[in-house]
Amino acid sequence: MVVVTAVHVVVMPEHVEAFVAATLDNHRNSVQEPGNLRFDVLRSASQPDRFLLHEVYETQEAADAHKRTAHYLRWREAVAGMMAEPRVGVPYTVLAPLDPADW
Repeated sequence: MVVVTAVHVVVMPEHVEAFVAATLDNHRNSVQEPGNLRFDVLRSASQPDRFLLHEVYETQEAADAHKRTAHYLRWREAVAGMMAEPRVGVPYTVLAPLDPADW
């Protein structure tokens, strides 16, 4: 079963550029993980300190493995002090498209 998580992040304004750099590094490595189908990094057009990480993995095992990678652990440590509030991961269920080839 495909695992989709939307991670909502609010960053302190003085840390936005460092957050972007650390998050893009995490993105570049995450999309190379076995079982990763998508790892989108989105920034609010109206509130530049707000971000959405859209993560899609083939299985729960692949999603769990992501949280044990060196790049994720590096990102988590790097951005911990940059958050204006705790990040929130919201799990979703895919209704359509059901075939990852259509993404």
